[in-house]
Amino acid sequence: MCWRQNSIFPKGRPQNQSGCRRIMADKDIADTWKEAEKLLDKGMYEEALSILRQVDADGKEATTLRLAGKSMHLKAGKTGSASDYRKSASLYRDAVKINPRDKQANAQYNQLLNEMQDKRISQTIIPRLVNDGTPTPAGLFAVVAALLLLLAAIQFLQSNDGFEDGEAVMRVTWTDTDGVFHDETITIALHRAEAPIHVENFILHAEDGNYNSVIFHRIISGFMIQGGDFVNQAGTGGYAAKWYGYCNGQAQDSSDACGQSSWTMPDEADNGLTHNPGSLAMAKTNAPHTGGSQFYIVPSDSTPSHLDGVHTVFGTVTDGLENVDSISSVATGQNDKPVNDVTIVSIEITDDGIIDGTPWYQFW
Repeated sequence: MCWRQNSIFPKGRPQNQSGCRRIMADKDIADTWKEAEKLLDKGMYEEALSILRQVDADGKEATTLRLAGKSMHLKAGKTGSASDYRKSASLYRDAVKINPRDKQANAQYNQLLNEMQDKRISQTIIPRLVNDGTPTPAGLFAVVAALLLLLAAIQFLQSNDGFEDGEAVMRVTWTDTDGVFHDETITIALHRAEAPIHVENFILHAEDGNYNSVIFHRIISGFMIQGGDFVNQAGTGGYAAKWYGYCNGQAQDSSDACGQSSWTMPDEADNGLTHNPGSLAMAKTNAPHTGGSQFYIVPSDSTPSHLDGVHTVFGTVTDGLENVDSISSVATGQNDKPVNDVTIVSIEITDDGIIDGTPWYQFW
């Protein structure tokens, strides 16, 4: 029970319980701000952001926003990311709006703006459209462009369903035909809007570490490189990362209909994506809906159009296609298995392809 002495609550009389809870809540958030300041003094911005989220998830307090802005400023100084600088500016700006008299927020905001100006980073990606109530040339152009693109924009938003391209970075080791050992990366755009199930499945396997240390077990020069069998490393194993309604290609009402090793996915092969150099697609049997974990990548000298509409394309190599080409040329033996292992060391998901429609605080 909380006690206080003033004209309303004489000494020894308990105050209203809701007021008690408010005082305790205020003390909790004030203590969190102090702890966040200490963490920021040590350069521990991620830890500071974490505790700020816990105590003021909706960003209702100006001090929370100021400290979050300071955290993102520290992060931007380390990463050099224009996006991080803009996030910091947005948080400072909101803090000043809530409490214009906050001298710290104003000073830190001005310091950040000067730093961004020196680095030639604008506060927003979009140019200013209105200046003192008068449309700028960019604003006039934007109005015309908006009218021309309105129908296309509506169609895009309806088909997007909250997804955009994600990204994965695959680290691979192999020995080329000259006996030279390679340790390189392949960056892949994951087309989540076009193949949401396959991209989700690939991301879940990658995040669970299922692809770590898995080999490309089947390589055919001028055609494709295939891997992802984390069970047998031979093309005979693997399964979907979660229940998608299919057991070995057969639709079932419940996951109890089969063991996890029989889980497969519905095809998304009619998504408009075709096989081209650099395509990432799902390997499966001749039967429909039998994809699980295995995938293949198409090298630059291959365009297997006969697989279009049969195997689901769900990604495209954006960097490192020359590494795919090198791998596709390695020496192979029985069943097209490389003589020397071509190994996926890891797959890091750098973007999950989910459009950010979350509350303000989740971007920091």
